[in-house]
Amino acid sequence: MRDNPITPTVDYGKNGVQHGHLRLPYSRNDSAWGSVPIPITVIRNGEGQVALFTGGNHGDEYEGPLALTHLAHTLRLEDISGTVIIVPFMNYPAFLAGTRVSPLDQGNMNRAFPGQPDGTPTQKIADYFQRSLLPMADLVLDFHSGGETLDFLPFAASHVLEASEQQARCSAARDAFNAPFSMEMREIDALGMYDEAAESLGKTFVTTELGGRGTATPETIAIARKGARNLLIHAGIMEGQMDIAPTRMLIQPDDACFHFSPEAGLIEFCHSLGDTVRQGQTLAHIWPTGHTGRAPETVTAQRDGLLTARHHPGLVSAGDCLAVLAVEIPHSLA
Repeated sequence: MRDNPITPTVDYGKNGVQHGHLRLPYSRNDSAWGSVPIPITVIRNGEGQVALFTGGNHGDEYEGPLALTHLAHTLRLEDISGTVIIVPFMNYPAFLAGTRVSPLDQGNMNRAFPGQPDGTPTQKIADYFQRSLLPMADLVLDFHSGGETLDFLPFAASHVLEASEQQARCSAARDAFNAPFSMEMREIDALGMYDEAAESLGKTFVTTELGGRGTATPETIAIARKGARNLLIHAGIMEGQMDIAPTRMLIQPDDACFHFSPEAGLIEFCHSLGDTVRQGQTLAHIWPTGHTGRAPETVTAQRDGLLTARHHPGLVSAGDCLAVLAVEIPHSLA
């Protein structure tokens, strides 16, 4: 396979604090020999566990970038034993544009793995993570939130995995992150995900959904910053006491948790995030916008559950994810 064209300005094996870039060559109309400089921080203090923390996998999600720029600025060499690799803006072109996908190639970073070294810019970044960064890591944290089109209860998540030992590691790390909710998450579109790329290499992987609506709040930023610190302590990279508060455990037993809009229109939600709904109850009305005097389309819950995500903003298209439910269980049963 061809070498990846991305060049790091940092040395992953060098002790100390390094702030640099992953230089992605990108020839374009306004810069024939141009490049995209993706910021990266590497903090290494001897041998030990390696943590790879990423944000901005989608460019309109901000808790991760805010938590990780803060961590890169404040984490001191003497605070750690091992290595912390921080990439706050994984899909940097998408982050700069404030969009979910890259404006350079319309690439969704979280559906681009394993990537291609001679592909589009998004595929090249994915390939660099797949073949250069992920193999170094023991612990991988990838921050997400709802972006412009979803709003979530704030949760940290892990997945059901075939390897029980790896699943136990991921679940323990998820709980150490200690978001207000902890999710055993089901994916409706897992092909090409960074999650799968990390998990297939046997890594301890944690992800999040920490709000949304294309912004971040003081509460969700605090959750992200606390969670990153907790994970470093959990991994033995940083000393100290984890900040642990009660968390509510959620699972998604089946695809009936996901509800999609049958029509385009104006959404009237009948429940708020965190509400418990019963099978058959009305989740939302979708009012037609091309005519008056017509009844709305009604979307009902396909199962009992806690409303954990909902569409944003107020207009919806046919096929959009409208609402997501999860089932709360006692934490001892997780």
